[in-house]
Amino acid sequence: MIMQMQKTPVPPAAAAPDVSVDEVLAVIPALNEEAHIAACIDSLTVPAPGDGGAGFDIVVADGGSTDRTRAIVAGLASRIPGLRLIDNPGRLQSAGLNRAVEVAAGPAHRILVRCDAHAVYPPGYVMGLARSLRARGVQSVVVPMDAGGETAFARAAAWIVDTPFGSGGSAHRGGRRSGPVDHGHHAAMDLGWFRRVGGYDPGFSQNEDAEYDHRLRAAGGQIWLDADIRLSYAMRPTWRGLARQYWNYGRGRARTVRKHRMRPRLRQLIPVVNLAGMALCLLLAPVWPWALVWPPAYLAALAGISLAGAWRLGGPGGLWAGPALFAMHNAWAAGFLRQMLAAGPSTGPAR
Repeated sequence: MIMQMQKTPVPPAAAAPDVSVDEVLAVIPALNEEAHIAACIDSLTVPAPGDGGAGFDIVVADGGSTDRTRAIVAGLASRIPGLRLIDNPGRLQSAGLNRAVEVAAGPAHRILVRCDAHAVYPPGYVMGLARSLRARGVQSVVVPMDAGGETAFARAAAWIVDTPFGSGGSAHRGGRRSGPVDHGHHAAMDLGWFRRVGGYDPGFSQNEDAEYDHRLRAAGGQIWLDADIRLSYAMRPTWRGLARQYWNYGRGRARTVRKHRMRPRLRQLIPVVNLAGMALCLLLAPVWPWALVWPPAYLAALAGISLAGAWRLGGPGGLWAGPALFAMHNAWAAGFLRQMLAAGPSTGPAR
């Protein structure tokens, strides 16, 4: 998933208590990111117009890159004060954030900002988040994501994923209203609370943010969605890539559910019930022909989604909306069921 922040500079939070750059630690987990890491780091160092908010510490937690990522970061460190490269033996992003807090966070650091090596951020992004966190008095600030795409398939997938059909109404998927949420795309976190709840589970390669949010809220922490600070990202360009991504998403959610013995939300159960129901219908069809009503009805609904996509996007490329939604629903459900039925503990990397 390639992400790019909205180009509008992030405004300082109104009436927010001042935040010193010395309090902020920005962390970028990376692995073989030579094509993106320089643009990401350079964008983070640009302050908003009229704002002196630059000069905070930036840590790149490298998971063992074999390309030029480490050399590029080392070169940038010669001209960017506060930029540091550390090793991430755990390789995963979750382990990289924990490692950075362990070895690079100093006594003055109060706010942790998670950044993505694929992203290019607008001026003032990091300090805007820090001020938002301080102004709200919460333990985490998350941001909404606005989907986009470069291929016809990706654009159709981007349209449908930001609708209730694709996201189930999740607030951080294209949401426009700021407010308290259960979960969102991770941005800024209170460092003291991050340590208090044990940081990320380093065995999670997917859904580590939602798993962390569950523990944070269980400990009494609050999460705020700041809809004024938005993240744009590009959907997978192919059906196969999207299906693989959602398979992993489903497995990650199942691991969180198993670990905490949670009750899945309705929007998470619907695709699982739909997939299991269609499979059951196909099994029953030889003895009960009426069972074949369900799968064609679902496919007809997807065909309607495709027609709506073509109309909304103004061309035949929008017809990919139905197949994209099929991949999201069923790959997620299959991954979820696979992980729920897997033997062994719920922790440890899901490859």
